[in-house]
Amino acid sequence: MSAQTVLAFTETARQGNFAAAARNLGLTASAVAKSVARLEEELGLRLFHRTTRKVSLTGDGNRLFSQCRRLLDEMEAIREEAEGSRREPGGVLRLNLPITYGKKVVVPVLAELCRRHPALSLDLGFSDHRVDLIAEGLDALVRIGPLGDSRLLARRIGAQSLAVVASAGYLARHGAPRAPAALAGHGCIGFRIPATGRIRPWQFGVGRRPAEWHPPDRFVLDEGEAVVAAAAAGLGLAQVPTHMAEAELRGGRLVEVLAGYRPPALPISLVYPTARHVPLRLRVLIEALTPLAAGHRGKPRTTARRNA
Repeated sequence: MSAQTVLAFTETARQGNFAAAARNLGLTASAVAKSVARLEEELGLRLFHRTTRKVSLTGDGNRLFSQCRRLLDEMEAIREEAEGSRREPGGVLRLNLPITYGKKVVVPVLAELCRRHPALSLDLGFSDHRVDLIAEGLDALVRIGPLGDSRLLARRIGAQSLAVVASAGYLARHGAPRAPAALAGHGCIGFRIPATGRIRPWQFGVGRRPAEWHPPDRFVLDEGEAVVAAAAAGLGLAQVPTHMAEAELRGGRLVEVLAGYRPPALPISLVYPTARHVPLRLRVLIEALTPLAAGHRGKPRTTARRNA
């Protein structure tokens, strides 16, 4: 297994086709495809499913890609470490981010990071579904909620709190609920989870115990920012992540109710593969995102003063 065949294989796995891999490696698509074919012949394994437009990893290809990627990352990190502070972080940061949190919170940090380090490039994907970091060839991903993959390391960068919100106009007409039990008398905007089709139950902390409330299906939307917009327009109450509605809360277009019943916050983590040597581009990313955790403490709330 030569260095050239390994590079051809890993870059093809990352890009999903031979042409894009060839551009990044400064080779022809034919040369990359032949290198991959030689590697498959040497190993006696089929590494890719091939179509006319793209390729995708087989199970054997996934396992090999995971091993090769760790090896290449460690080699790059060792070289960076040897060169010391003379080296400017560079290369492509391949990340996957939650859609709204990624756009509103992480992308501005990444933009500033790239301004400070012009040799850095970004390749960003946005998804609220679970993504296999290793299989997708990512440097890192941001995940909301508990973690369970022992192959990964995590650095907490924030917390997701849920708040029940409504417009001041809606509250003036209908009053503010004093407890979750009073929600049945209000118009409530539900969020349909695209992956499952289910309406997400609202979460509350009642005493020390978590509790759920299932909103009716009169107003149901399957996009988070649309839920915020509908609540700000006065359609009804909604339970949304605070980062999603922060601008509306600060500007007074939305008001929080039932603040004393907020459920425990979920951790937001930067997740990356376990490795003895972390590439410099990933180290500067970790340093840039870690201060976000402190920024999530002590955020001002706009809460309803009028109860019904």
